[in-house]
Amino acid sequence: MKRLLFSLTLGVSVLFSGCDTLQSVAGGLSQLEMANGLRAALTQGLFSGFDAFANPNQGNPLVRFAFPGDAAKIEKTLRDLGLSSLVNQMTSKFTNAMGQAVTEAKPVFLNAVKNMSIADAASILLTNNRRAATDFFKAQMSPELMSKFRPIVDNTVRTSGADKDYQTLAKAYNAIPFTSKKLETSLNDFIAARAIDGMFLYVASEEEKIRTNLSFRKTDLLKRVFGYADQQMRLRGGQ
Repeated sequence: MKRLLFSLTLGVSVLFSGCDTLQSVAGGLSQLEMANGLRAALTQGLFSGFDAFANPNQGNPLVRFAFPGDAAKIEKTLRDLGLSSLVNQMTSKFTNAMGQAVTEAKPVFLNAVKNMSIADAASILLTNNRRAATDFFKAQMSPELMSKFRPIVDNTVRTSGADKDYQTLAKAYNAIPFTSKKLETSLNDFIAARAIDGMFLYVASEEEKIRTNLSFRKTDLLKRVFGYADQQMRLRGGQ
């Protein structure tokens, strides 16, 4: 019996010793908490992007359609051809289609954040790169997001009739003699990529605010995780 009690006591001692080691490595913050804090920051950034794309006609250049390539030159050329009305109509339709696609794709973006695995959460949290979590998310999730987002873009563009308006403009532009670079006949891949890039820019901006401005840490989790990051980075700076 004494031998059994000794064995149990030794086992518990080893177990708590191991926990203390993990605790000291994480500085009182588990890797799970770090990962959840990073996910919360990304999600807060996504909602900032959702809000912007939900109101695309507020003059925000990030959510406004722009022609691929030398956008300003292409647009001016089309207007000089007397196609201003059609340019305005198509631009408005594509801008609204992007906004609608992002709105419909909310679950895709949010699930991508929810399901992302951050095995190296500490290195992403404890860094001078103020957009580290966004960069990681973008690198890991862009191909999957594109494959799921593209059909939504196809549907919104087709429903709005923006594709037919663009084909008319592209045909007129490509008929101009000596035009060095022709316009593509379909912009759906471009629109999808532009919307995703726009969302990542909002996420990155929000992450940077959370890392540098206490007022943007709107939950206890964000305060705890990024407060810990501040403390650790100060300690590193003092070494």
